[in-house]
Parts: sequence; C-alpha cells; structure tokens
Amino acid sequence: MKKSSGESSSKLDRKTVERNRRIHMKDLCFKLASLIPPQHSKPSNSKDTLSQQNQFDLASSYIKQLRERIENLKERKEKAMRSQLGIDANSTIDADNAMMVRSRLPVLELRDSGSIIEVMLISGLNKNFMLYEVISVLEEEGAEVLSASFSTIGDKVFHSLHAQVKISRVGVETSTVWQRLQDLIY
Repeated sequence: MKKSSGESSSKLDRKTVERNRRIHMKDLCFKLASLIPPQHSKPSNSKDTLSQQNQFDLASSYIKQLRERIENLKERKEKAMRSQLGIDANSTIDADNAMMVRSRLPVLELRDSGSIIEVMLISGLNKNFMLYEVISVLEEEGAEVLSASFSTIGDKVFHSLHAQVKISRVGVETSTVWQRLQDLIY
C-alpha cells in the first residue's frame, strides 16, 4: 500500500517541528548553564561535562541560594534601619514607613574626621537645589571637594560629598558649614 504524499509531508513537518523544538530547548539549556557563575559550579575536570539534568539541578540550587541571600539581605537591611531609627526589634512598625514618618526630607548629615569632611544629603525629587551650591559652600568655608556624587532611588535623591581641608592649620569650622547648608536646603 502506497502512502499518500499528504501523509508523508505531514510526517516531515512533525519531524521538522520536533527537531526545531529540540534545538530551541538545547539553546535554552545552554543559556541557563551559562548564567551560573563558575565559582558556583562544582569543580570538575575540563574533559567532564555535566549532564543536562545535573545542569538543571545546579541552576535550581543556585536560584534557591540567591533567594535565600535576598531574604537574608532584606532582613539585615530591615534590622539596620530599625536600629538606626531606634525602633525595637520586636516592633510591628515597618522600618521604611517609620523612616518616612520620622525623617522629613531633606536630611543632612555632616561628618568631620579631622581633615576630611563627609556630607550626606537625602532629598526628595521635588526639592530643588543644585549640588554645585553645596560644593560652593564647602569651598567657601575652606574645603576642597574631592568627590561628589548622587543617585536617585525611588522618590529620593542621595547626595554624597567628600571634601578635604585646604589648609590644615586653619581647618574648617564645621558648625558654620552646617548652618550654611541648613539655610541652603531648608
């Protein structure tokens, strides 16, 4: 009995579709294996290759490890925020919410470490002041700005400035710097 040409072509189509599916799956498995850092994979001889099942197991354990790390880091962040805000560790108040209630933006922190001055400034997106104004205050008071940076996270802008006293014998009067910065940002 002769097979019809339609039946033969449908078998070829199924074979082609299946072959393309296997190629696609192999490519996806290769991409998954390439995402696992070498230090996470078990040391083996360069000639030995992991089976596909072992690669899946390795990827699965790596993902679980990353999830645990994320949870651990979230807990550490929460604990650090609670201690910084003076919230009891057993309190049910969320540290993020407490921080919003307790600290009104902008927040200014000035650290004087002898010849080095650090300025940390947290402001909202709606508070308009220019970073160069803060730099000008520092320079006018006798400090040379070594680095200045900012980053935006959510609706907050974090400014960080590191300055050094220009003339160590004269120094910088940090209380004057503090007052001028207060006047500038509030």
